[in-house]
Amino acid sequence: MLQPAPHIEHVKYAIRNIAAEAARLEAQGQRILYCNIGDPLRFDFQTPPHLVEAVHRAMLDGKNGYAPSLGIPQARAAVARSLNAQGHARVTPDDVVLTAGASEAIDLTLTALLEPGDEVLLPSPGYPLYNAVAARLSAKVLSYQLDEARGWAIDVEELERLVTPRTRAVVICNPNNPTGALATKENLLALLAFARRHGVAVLSDEIYDKLIFDEPHVSTGTLADDVPIITFNGLSKAYLACGWRVGWLSFANPKLTAKVAAAIRRLADARLCGPAPVQYAVEPALFGPQDHLPAMMKTLRTRRDLMVKALSAIPGVSVVTPRAAFYAMPRLELPGLTSDEDFVLKLVRETGVLFVHGEGFGQKPGTHHVRVVYLPDEATLKDAFERFAAFVRRWPG
Repeated sequence: MLQPAPHIEHVKYAIRNIAAEAARLEAQGQRILYCNIGDPLRFDFQTPPHLVEAVHRAMLDGKNGYAPSLGIPQARAAVARSLNAQGHARVTPDDVVLTAGASEAIDLTLTALLEPGDEVLLPSPGYPLYNAVAARLSAKVLSYQLDEARGWAIDVEELERLVTPRTRAVVICNPNNPTGALATKENLLALLAFARRHGVAVLSDEIYDKLIFDEPHVSTGTLADDVPIITFNGLSKAYLACGWRVGWLSFANPKLTAKVAAAIRRLADARLCGPAPVQYAVEPALFGPQDHLPAMMKTLRTRRDLMVKALSAIPGVSVVTPRAAFYAMPRLELPGLTSDEDFVLKLVRETGVLFVHGEGFGQKPGTHHVRVVYLPDEATLKDAFERFAAFVRRWPG
């Protein structure tokens, strides 16, 4: 029997794993209310037509071969121009690499940066891909707890307690998946001061940067010219093109990132290129019509408010109101609850409501949470939260 490499045993991905049970139940005829996956196109959102037309035109024009390994020139130039318009300083197309989704950008960066035994500071709760890639690289994860009492803020004092001479980078997800938190400028400046003191890179995941309810998003790369910063973004979320797998990474302060950038480019060369025809949608996305965004946020605000009201009315459940994206991380304080993974499995089996367990994203020891995606239509959300409330009322204890 062919055996896998031992380090793969530590690679886990909570979002996909928990869905397997729901698929089994659905195959048996049970109706599943999907509040677990952050793909707007699974619900009532559509890719903007001008992006579909741009990709269609590229295919008809024969743009179906390999792209340059770093991405087509016009897409890289568009990303650079967009970053400069946000306030990034002197970003050029040479500072941009197009990837197969932001996930590949993350993978390339961590692979280029981390040796076995090196450390990376990851937010908890946070997106589990980072943990999976670190496990594959035999790197050590230092989980820093976001402060739920302060709206899931970054706790720089905890970063100071965790950092060691082997720490290479700190990751921030802003806006955050799974909490929907949005970091303030003051919080980001404190984080950058920490990175400056300890000589660590900042990896800033900003894939939800345009899905903001009220306060403006502040991009980390606009706030410092003396800290190595790599930013991740793409078309999947704000531009409703998840399946196209169009992402990118960009280097701020390139003098400080030149060697890692060269390593990332070598890795990009080795995998040939990201998907080619869909890269022709990058410029139309960033500089074409944006009217789908306010319409999307109006819909999401209604669904967010419905969720917060419904969850806040359930004894033993509390939730920090999300300020961005389409996720929330409700806290469960129920008698006898020892595992939120067991909780969500029991929930989906008895009610058909599918959430993801907080353990899969990380959480403060002794606490229990679930991640809720509020992308479904209002009728589905109302049904899901009514079933959830009834399930909690039946909870033993």
